[in-house]
Amino acid sequence: MVADCRFCPCFISQGAVSDGDDVADRDPVLLISGMGGSILHSKRKKLGFESRVWVRIWLADLQFKKKLWSLYNPVTGYAEELDESCEIVVPDDDFGLYAIDILDPSLFVKCMHLTEVYHFHDMIDMLIQCGYRKGTTLFGYGYDFRQSNRIGKSMDGLKAKLETAYKASGGRKVNIISHSMGGLLVMSFMSLNPDIFSKYVNKWICIACPFQGAPGCINDSLLTGLQFIEGFESYFFVLRWTMHQLVIECPSIYELLPNPGFNWKIQPSIQVWRKQSIEGEAPSVKLETYGPLESFTVFEEALRHNELNYNGQTVALPFNFAILKWATGTRHVLDNAQAPQGVSFYNIYGTSFDTPFDVCYGSETSPIVDLTEVCHTMPKYSFVDGDETVPTESAKADGFDAVERVGIPARHRELLRDRRVFELIQRWLGMSPKVSKQSGTSKVLDASS
Repeated sequence: MVADCRFCPCFISQGAVSDGDDVADRDPVLLISGMGGSILHSKRKKLGFESRVWVRIWLADLQFKKKLWSLYNPVTGYAEELDESCEIVVPDDDFGLYAIDILDPSLFVKCMHLTEVYHFHDMIDMLIQCGYRKGTTLFGYGYDFRQSNRIGKSMDGLKAKLETAYKASGGRKVNIISHSMGGLLVMSFMSLNPDIFSKYVNKWICIACPFQGAPGCINDSLLTGLQFIEGFESYFFVLRWTMHQLVIECPSIYELLPNPGFNWKIQPSIQVWRKQSIEGEAPSVKLETYGPLESFTVFEEALRHNELNYNGQTVALPFNFAILKWATGTRHVLDNAQAPQGVSFYNIYGTSFDTPFDVCYGSETSPIVDLTEVCHTMPKYSFVDGDETVPTESAKADGFDAVERVGIPARHRELLRDRRVFELIQRWLGMSPKVSKQSGTSKVLDASS
């Protein structure tokens, strides 16, 4: 949390907000989270009882398996829960802010101050200290991040939230602040609903968005799983393999694959050290390289025997080509997105941290014989500059006429509580035109800005 408020004149001592005239002069702000950045509840269809399944520290892995494991329905386009007695919902308490604030709001997490799950918390505090009021000029939008970024429920929910913020503030246009995959959600909405976007949105500040994908992280997540928390705390959280069985059926993950149509400086790849056996010849080892399109072959072969056990039943989970087809459609929607005239766009991206790009399995001395072995192999990465999750090259490539693009040396989630990011937001929203002299902001402006 932000303890020292002296860096910004918007911070008023003892938590007081600015005067009423200043509050009235605020355009509403809507905060939109990204992958894994919303609380998810499991709701009993008959009784209506709800329990939090994401994020939770205690019994995290068990509840995740019971309530969140899903199968993609190609008819509806949704990932649907294996537990047919429940449905996944996103709480809308506190004007949508509850779901994106502290992702595990339990007393234990608050007492221990486990910052790994403090998501938009510091930014919400900062905006309140700068005069924003929940339900009048400050709102949040959490959504079921398993689903496609262009699926109907997410699009309808965002439209409703924009309308609510617009009306609650007396007809003032909304300033959106999105993080990570939330930027793709906004981009999809803007592409599919340009007139509505133009009607309700004034500015869009995008933070750490994987506009062209997150090659290393996403390629590996489909093959070996995803770990949201590292270190000792990970033993109390959802296990990598458990997460793996979910992401294979998540449309949103497929939509984060590297864009094969983007002009990468170097094409991202999957590499596999393979043992070659030719009859009559001595075995040899060869490094095979697969580009963004060729990688689908690796996914198909590596996952062909993948399955899970749910309530005593075996469920096959191969690479899902129906989801890939849907995700290809989403890529077309994103590629056709244009910022409406009158909407100002700003881009903040992370720099200065090693970020996975190429991913390699096996080694010259311990090669892969069958590609199914990949799913049980720890990867080795090659790295590029970025925020440890999204390469800078992808995060900068928004394709819009940005008012400003700024690189901040920070990790992916840390950007949501970085003081230099706060200073930029305050300036762009017209709250604080001065930048603290002692802040070490690394400003990297695109030449077209």
